[in-house]
Amino acid sequence: MSRGALLGWRLAVAAILIALWHIAANTTLFGDPKTVRFFFSTPGDVAARVWNFFATGSIWKHLWITLQETVLAFVIGSAAGILIGFAFAMAPRVAAVFDPYLKMANALPRVVLAPIFMLWFGLGVWSKVALGFTLVFFIVFFNVYQGVKETSPVILANARMLGMNGWQLFRHVYWPSAMSWMFSSLHSSVGFALVGAVVGEYLGAAAGLGYLIHEAEGVFDVTGVFAGMFVLAVFVILIDQIVTFAENRLLVWRPEAAQRQ
Repeated sequence: MSRGALLGWRLAVAAILIALWHIAANTTLFGDPKTVRFFFSTPGDVAARVWNFFATGSIWKHLWITLQETVLAFVIGSAAGILIGFAFAMAPRVAAVFDPYLKMANALPRVVLAPIFMLWFGLGVWSKVALGFTLVFFIVFFNVYQGVKETSPVILANARMLGMNGWQLFRHVYWPSAMSWMFSSLHSSVGFALVGAVVGEYLGAAAGLGYLIHEAEGVFDVTGVFAGMFVLAVFVILIDQIVTFAENRLLVWRPEAAQRQ
């Protein structure tokens, strides 16, 4: 499917969903429209609120704070996951020792950790970064670890037979093997980094998109809630596109990536 056709189908799906939403909020086809508007607002009202956010400039402060928290959580969590994932994959005995502890830490409910991080780091940026870190780290770590473990033994044996040292094996064999796994996890991690930031803001903050949504919920402002959610959705798509751009540049050697260039 061409890019134009794919974009057309995506826009068509969005148009259908918005049309159904508009019909539900303004006709009796799906029940009492007043009830629908109370719980879901209307596309026009949500669009007007989003426009007002940007026209008045009130959204920029919240976007900037959430962006800082998301980027810090994503970068720190991804870097730690990649480094430790490679380190453990290259040291099986160390991985075997720490394996149960990593699984225990990964099983901890993040919502339970949020108040603890606020107690440790306060209500500022770093408590949200810590929460986002716990979401990002384990996704990247397990994918990188598995990517290195899935390295083809035939390629590895041939590389050793050619006399490659440890650094050359890492650069030319292990790293390319784990790259696809790593970027697959990074796409998911973008959303989770944002989730960590927003949940942290929702539970306790003075600014941010999570704070904005929480304030709207507090006064039953459904339009404000949906407007904040829409901004969040666009926000994470833009960040994901940056990850996709980096992926296409770094994985240009893949046949499907090369065809897109």
